[in-house]
This record gives sequence, structure tokens and C-alpha cells, in this order.
Amino acid sequence: MENKPEYKVQTMAEMAAKGEQPEVLLWVGCAGSYDERYKKVTRTFVKLLNLARVSFAVLGEEESCTGDPARRAGNEFLFQMQAMSNIQVLNGYQVKTIVTACPHCYNTFKNEYPDLGGTYEVYHHSQYLSKLIGEGRLKIGQSDELKDKKITYHDSCYLGRANQIYDDPRNLITTLNAELVEMKRHRENGFCCGAGGSQLFKEPEKGDKFINNDRAEEALETGSEIIATACPFCMTMLTDGIKNKEKENEVKVLDLAELIARSNKIT
Repeated sequence: MENKPEYKVQTMAEMAAKGEQPEVLLWVGCAGSYDERYKKVTRTFVKLLNLARVSFAVLGEEESCTGDPARRAGNEFLFQMQAMSNIQVLNGYQVKTIVTACPHCYNTFKNEYPDLGGTYEVYHHSQYLSKLIGEGRLKIGQSDELKDKKITYHDSCYLGRANQIYDDPRNLITTLNAELVEMKRHRENGFCCGAGGSQLFKEPEKGDKFINNDRAEEALETGSEIIATACPFCMTMLTDGIKNKEKENEVKVLDLAELIARSNKIT
């Protein structure tokens, strides 16, 4: 029997109108809002939050880009405009805790917004899922679909080297009774997917090889059936890399939230 948790999402404005304050603000991010593939991850994560009975809300139309791509591309003025506007909205709602599935948003909130007056408790969704499981609010099912499957995990730069988040994503995978197989470059020595530094938004520079194809080759060398990611940029780049190798029918690129959902037979 498949779990079919309610798909409930409230905005901060709706909750404020009722005099309520959620446990956390779910920051959806640009990819989670507009990218067709990552919208599926957003919906899946929402279902997990509902299953765990987490009180959360989104900003809805009041959410804007964090400004991370602008800063990485060198437009500091635009970054600060975006950041100050967001901070005004967040502080207006007295937001204390933010959860996001995007490492770029996570890094910006955690390490860059405090300089501009926006200080919050910030969780990446891999951390928050680990927290919910540790507290017993979210259970891990024993799905035959994932049992003993070989899964390799790609370290996002903004989770790994930038914020030293290595264990939570891996613990989620091993909790599924799957076999975690590491790529030759991982953890502190992880290799970028090729989208960082706003590279996702520009044409590639001349070179001998696309970075995402190089990384896809490393993932395929592990013999894994699933490549686990925790970043929308990484998901896009690795999916394209796997397609370049014509392995998309054999190897799936899935977000950590999607793996947890599958263990609970959530569709």
C-alpha cells in the first residue's frame, strides 16, 4: 500500500493572517520553482514534511532569488539588492529557521546574509531529513526497490568543501540498506559538476572536455545504478552527463529526498 500524505502548502502570509508561525520556512529557490525536473523534488520534499507533521510555510510570490548567481558572476550590486529585499521580507515575518534543498541558497543564507542583517538557523534538506529521522518524526521504510542497490553520492561544492556537510547525505543512503559506493574523487577531494560559479548560466569556455561528462564517467565507473545528488545544479549537469554516455536507461540521477520518499513508497 503506497503512502499518500496530504499535499499541503501554506504561505507565510496565510499563516500570519491566522496569527500562526511555522516551525520552518521552506525556501523553494529558483530551480525548485521553475525547473521541471527539480519541481518534482520540491513536491517530494513537501510530502515528506507533511508525513513528518512539520509545520512549514513558503513565501510564494514574495520569494525572490537569493542573489547567489549574481554575486558569483561578479555583480555585487545586484546581489546586495536581492539580499536586502529578501532580508526585509524574512525579518518582517520574523523567520527564525530556513530549510532549503539548494546548497547555493543554503550557503548564501548561512554565510553571507548575516553580514547584511539576515541571521537565521539554516538547514539543507539533507540535514533536516536526518534531523527528522533522528527525532523519530520520519520513518525509513524498507523498500525492496532500494535494498542492496549500489548508490554513489556526488558531493555538491557548496555542501561539501564550502560547508563540510559530508556525513548527513551519506547517512541517509546507508539508512536505506543500500550500498554506498564512493567515486574516486569524493568528500574533501570531491569534483565540481561544472555548474558552479554561475557557469550553469553561460556558454562553456573552450577546453578538451566538459566537466559534467568527466564527472559522469567517474560515477559510472563505480557500477552504481543510482547517482544521488543534493543540489539542483548537480542534478542537471549529471543527468546531461549520463545522457551523453547514453546510460540514462540504466543509471538514474535522484535527489536524496526522492530516495527517502521511495523507501516510504511515496509517489
